[in-house]
Amino acid sequence: MKAKVHVTLKSGVLDPQGKAVQNALTGLGFGGVDSVRQGKYIELDLEETDAERARESVDAMCRQLLANTVIENYHIDIEG
Repeated sequence: MKAKVHVTLKSGVLDPQGKAVQNALTGLGFGGVDSVRQGKYIELDLEETDAERARESVDAMCRQLLANTVIENYHIDIEG
């Protein structure tokens, strides 16, 4: 199975990298970008064949290592 994890900053948390990207886009002539929020994308190839157990395992990985749950949200997609 493949797990895809999207990690983003929670609303209200400052995103200096996103602001830098927004400024760079404006400097390159890409107007109309009101804001940019940057995050992480993580793909995991899992040996697990049961989707629910895979999700539970990846959720534990996110809570313990992949995401800082104080300032970040995460979303898990399980395929295959």
